[in-house]
Parts: sequence; structure tokens; C-alpha cells
Amino acid sequence: MPSMFLTDDDLTELTSKRRNSLRIHALNSMGVQHKIRPDGSIVVLRAHVERLFGEKPSKPEEPTWEPDWSKRK
Repeated sequence: MPSMFLTDDDLTELTSKRRNSLRIHALNSMGVQHKIRPDGSIVVLRAHVERLFGEKPSKPEEPTWEPDWSKRK
């Protein structure tokens, strides 16, 4: 099961940056919500990034209903 938060490697891949100050700038410019821990590390929810970049739909698509006109008399 994947972690709730992006890993350090995930953040590097997402931002193309290794330094946290540059990562924060990149995250802000992409509109990615994040928090800074007391130790200075960055926390990003995996689900937020997946929603933002369209990895997973936020809710299942409703099936469309159409009448079966072939059974009409």
C-alpha cells in the first residue's frame, strides 16, 4: 500500500529539485498544497497530487442511461 504522503524521491521527481527551498517554490507555482514540518521537511498528500494531475478520478463516473429503442412496438 502506498504511503499517504509523497516520499523524498517523489518530491524530487515532481519538482525536479533537490533543495527544499526550490521545491517549495516549484510546489507553489504548480498549485500543490503542502506543509512544512518542524524539521524543515515538506509534506504533500499523495491524494492531492493525484487529484490535481488527474491520476485518479475524484468520484466514479455515473453510468449514462439510454432507453433501448429496439424493443419499441
